Amino acid sequence: MKLQGKVALVTGAGRGIGRAIAQAFVDNGASVVANDRDSIAVEKTAALCGAGCKFVPADISILENHELLVKKAVDEFGALDILVNNAGIQFHEKFLDARECNWDLTVGVNLKGPFFLAQCSARQMVQQKSGGIILNIASIHDSVALLDRSIYSITKGGVKMMTRSLAFELAEYGIRVNAISPGAISTDMNRQVLTNQQRLHRVLEKIPLKRIGSPEEIAGAAVFLASPEASYVTGATLYVDGGILTH
Repeated sequence: MKLQGKVALVTGAGRGIGRAIAQAFVDNGASVVANDRDSIAVEKTAALCGAGCKFVPADISILENHELLVKKAVDEFGALDILVNNAGIQFHEKFLDARECNWDLTVGVNLKGPFFLAQCSARQMVQQKSGGIILNIASIHDSVALLDRSIYSITKGGVKMMTRSLAFELAEYGIRVNAISPGAISTDMNRQVLTNQQRLHRVLEKIPLKRIGSPEEIAGAAVFLASPEASYVTGATLYVDGGILTH
């Protein structure tokens, strides 16, 4: 029970990595507020996690929702100790065809929303005077460009630097800020690759461990970084990618 007594807010918790993190946190003793734009999906997450999990449907790209999310954690469980910025979107389009509306949507969900939700959460943590944890879910594409998804890659590069910047500024308050950068993980976002045998084979050729990762493996890394075992880790990005960035 590495997170016994802690209270966490997990965005993008309606499915995939976010749902796995919410479940792993509850399994390790934390109380969780699960958030997603999809009200049906996030309600299912809360039901799967049990009594230790409450849900709030909200779009994190809308800054007015941030205080609502933090307040839910405090009202339901008395505090906010951990924020997991997991929500993310991407659009498949060539750079020459990229549209402003997709830029605004992607930056809003992947970068602007997490930045200001971290600010709102950190203010609560500073008020509590007991430190805290902020975990940002980035991507290996914070370092390696993804073809026809330039906006997505740009935002994930921003998440990596945001992690380092916030870790630097918030260290004096005992708030640790780290990122997890997943590789190829079995999620809805990667469904096109996973269901196309030729594309899947090309991806597997690039992964030294020769397999696709699971959301639960990302959740395990999140539990570690949120736990006292990682008490001297801040400003770091942990790549959970099967070794894809080794060559």
